[in-house]
Amino acid sequence: MDFSNVSEPKAQYLPNKVILLGDSIFDNAPYVEATESVAEQLQTMFGDTAKVELLAVDGHVMANIPSQLEKVKQVTSVENHVFISCGGNDLLGYKATGLMSIKAVTIGDALISLHQVRESFRIDYQNMLDAVQFRFAKPVICTIYDSIPNLSYAEQVAIGIFNEVILREAAVRKLEVLDLRTICDECDDFASISPIEPSNLGARKIALAILYKCNQKQNELNMGCV
Repeated sequence: MDFSNVSEPKAQYLPNKVILLGDSIFDNAPYVEATESVAEQLQTMFGDTAKVELLAVDGHVMANIPSQLEKVKQVTSVENHVFISCGGNDLLGYKATGLMSIKAVTIGDALISLHQVRESFRIDYQNMLDAVQFRFAKPVICTIYDSIPNLSYAEQVAIGIFNEVILREAAVRKLEVLDLRTICDECDDFASISPIEPSNLGARKIALAILYKCNQKQNELNMGCV
């Protein structure tokens, strides 16, 4: 048979693109040595097989995700792998407004206040995911890690409440989850100069988890094409 006129799709020859959205979990370069950030280690792991596009910004909250999406470089015939890590800075924002200092006469009063915060977070998180899924149908979303050194019991409970929202949205929307609670679960996973950021070790763990997810997805796509 003559295949000289067959035009093969370019996708198999172009590298995949891994898009990182969110906050300093991915944009942690200021807190580690050169080449040790999540994005840099991930790019090294991929080599020429994928392009890592870091759009996450240290300090950003959920409301900033739409502006990050506007910076996505359009490349045709490339498989996009999108990861989102956000919500932790929103929790810091609630803390700054006095969330942890609310006076409650009973545990019931405290739970009512937490319910109000949770529902506010849920609305913001849903809006953020709506914006992302308008562009990318199946992003992978991250939980908020909770093994940060010296994290108070109150802060651990608050993170648990936020993670409940994240995991529920993942289940409802049938999205995959990168569970940072189990990935970064040791003191050495957090930067010494800012313990809420990933260290070089934590960054490596996160990068390896992203690499695994991408390879898993690619294998599933390849099997679907057989």
